[in-house]
Amino acid sequence: MYQRSEDRPRTPRLSLRVAVLGGCAVALFAVLFFRLWSLQVLDGDEYLAEAKNNRSREYKVIAPRGDILDRNGEVLVDNRASLALRLNTSKLPADRAERRAQLTELGGLVGMSLKKVRRTIRESEEKAAGAPVTLRRDVGYDVVYFLEENQREFPGVSVQRVFVRDYPHSSQAAHLLGTVGQVDEKELAERRFRDLEPGDEVGKDGVEEVYDGHLRGMPGFTRIQVNALGQPTPGGTLVNQPPTPGDNLKLTIDAKVQEAGERAISSYGLAGAFVTMDVRSGEILALGSAPTFDPSDLTPPLTQAEADALYNDPSTPLTNRVTDSLYPTGSTFKMITALAALEGGKVTPSDTIEDGGKITVSDQEFTNAGEEAYGTVDLDRALEVSSDIYFYLLGLKMSNSGELQEWAHKLGIGRPTGIDLPGESEGLVPSPEWRNQLFAEGGTERQWSVGDNMQLATGQGDLQTSPLQMAIAYAALGNGGTIVTPHLGLEVEDAAGRPLEELQFEPQRQVRIKQRWREEIMAGLHGAAQGSEGTATDTFGDFPVPIAGKTGTAERPPNGDQAWFAALAPYPNPRIVTIVSLEEGGFGADTAAPVTLKILEAYFGKEAGETSAGEGEAEAGAGAEPGLEQGAVGAE
Repeated sequence: MYQRSEDRPRTPRLSLRVAVLGGCAVALFAVLFFRLWSLQVLDGDEYLAEAKNNRSREYKVIAPRGDILDRNGEVLVDNRASLALRLNTSKLPADRAERRAQLTELGGLVGMSLKKVRRTIRESEEKAAGAPVTLRRDVGYDVVYFLEENQREFPGVSVQRVFVRDYPHSSQAAHLLGTVGQVDEKELAERRFRDLEPGDEVGKDGVEEVYDGHLRGMPGFTRIQVNALGQPTPGGTLVNQPPTPGDNLKLTIDAKVQEAGERAISSYGLAGAFVTMDVRSGEILALGSAPTFDPSDLTPPLTQAEADALYNDPSTPLTNRVTDSLYPTGSTFKMITALAALEGGKVTPSDTIEDGGKITVSDQEFTNAGEEAYGTVDLDRALEVSSDIYFYLLGLKMSNSGELQEWAHKLGIGRPTGIDLPGESEGLVPSPEWRNQLFAEGGTERQWSVGDNMQLATGQGDLQTSPLQMAIAYAALGNGGTIVTPHLGLEVEDAAGRPLEELQFEPQRQVRIKQRWREEIMAGLHGAAQGSEGTATDTFGDFPVPIAGKTGTAERPPNGDQAWFAALAPYPNPRIVTIVSLEEGGFGADTAAPVTLKILEAYFGKEAGETSAGEGEAEAGAGAEPGLEQGAVGAE
């Protein structure tokens, strides 16, 4: 007899299978039920908000950075608007062939090869992973129109209006201004950048970096309504929050003096540096380094190859030689030697020696430049003619006392200056302790000797200092003992030019300099610049503003001689100090002094053609003496 399948007796195994399958079905149904309950009841509001957000898009609006101005309000750096082609790489096709085709077509729109597009993407993601990649700036409107008409074919591609740093004076003041660039992952971890996102730009060097918090504005945003395809709907702007521009930064720089210095130093085609500073306040009026560069060349997007071309240039145009490069100073150091010897009682202004052009100490011969013999010299004449023999003997007298090193440190040599620029070098004042320790470590072939101190007394040997450190030392002589804090920041203004904050920089310390010794050294330096036997009289003899100055020629093997000039003007109570140094410039009188002259002419302007010596002294006496009475000069 035939039996239906449902009437047949079930085996225990079949019943078990049915039970298991039924249990699984119930479990799956329960999971589905609870998931639906969770989505609708627990997370319903959240997903509803996300669904509504799918109807809108929000775009960041970059804020323009503040302008950078000179002390007279002349614009040194501002902004210009630019159309930037940007790519969100997460929206590129997953298929390699499709991805390649789209990148090739995209590159063709802006004149970039596929290789360059890929390199730009890779380098951008290495610096700021996840940030939109800027492929090209300053794209034309034809590209904008094409992308608008073919938006579906280029997902993740947009043209955004951005602000790009603009440099009206090209390379002028490049080293002090610095550059801007995309914030990197290391910077994003810093507290000061906690509000930034990958792709945002910050100051990378110079005052752009130091004052980034003032210059960087607050971004705005625009929220628009889009359709199901993600395309903007007509009149679909929902919210428009404009950005807040950054504050303007006014510098202490005088653009005319800066231009004169850069033009003068570049005329020799040599690497070098110059700085002009107010001796009382530390305000820097001009600061330049050669060779220089155009900051716009470092404006992103910048490929690694383009960056390497600048960073690996053997002439090192990116190095700020005013603060970063260290040199022996030659005879410009003799001012410090004279002050140390006078203060230490090793010499008086009236003491004389017979300078026969050379001396021998411990079987080592020391000579004047060209073995020139100057006969009877005292301190004043030794500075005027730059007698090496006179200062070698002073170095010999101070060889066991440490006074020379002590005074060099007091005046700022071999110490950080505190300037509001990143990355300055500290330098070195050689001492017995330093060399003997180096010898013990196997870093040199001999210990300290008296000859080392004699070399230091003339700014030679192992001495390493920067032009800015020398400016601080000479400023201390000029103002009577105040070690100023050199600075470039003057005040912060809002975008409308209204003052917000006056930047304050207190002196670092006071050094007691006897007024008599100051006057004696200043007189010798005045003779060196404008006296009958002065080493720089050929340059400054007819300059109508009285100055005190000193030439320097430093041996720097295997390179040619380093040329220096230090000037304090007007004499005897100066307002400014100027230091010029030229690598392989030969005699300081031949190269560094003429550069200094051009700077002083720009600073004094008409005054250089009208001020008599008497007027210069009277004005300086009225303006500078009060500064000397503020504890700067100790009683004799």
